Amino acid sequence: MSFTQLSQVALAQAAGAEGAMGTIGGLLPILIMFVVLYFLMIRPQMKRQKEHRAMVQALAKGDEVITAGGLLGKISRVTDNYVAIEVSNQDLKPVEVLCQRTAVTAVLPKGTIKDL
Repeated sequence: MSFTQLSQVALAQAAGAEGAMGTIGGLLPILIMFVVLYFLMIRPQMKRQKEHRAMVQALAKGDEVITAGGLLGKISRVTDNYVAIEVSNQDLKPVEVLCQRTAVTAVLPKGTIKDL
């Protein structure tokens, strides 16, 4: 075997080893990006969804809430999918708005709404 043939065999073996390591090395940055994406974006969003779901399930009559549309009022009735929100109570005629439970974005502390 001549030196040229030996060097070609050695180069072929080295190229095969680099091919396997090159594949793993090429996928590593993508895997790291997915892990970072999960911990920075997906996981916190899932946590917020879980907290919102628990808040919506705990809605009760008398809670003071804010809806996604910006309405501020007190819950007067609660059904499976909807809540009736009292937004005004002038001249003993309550004004109620019916909205979906999921539209409620926040429950306020009691006594926040004074002029209802």
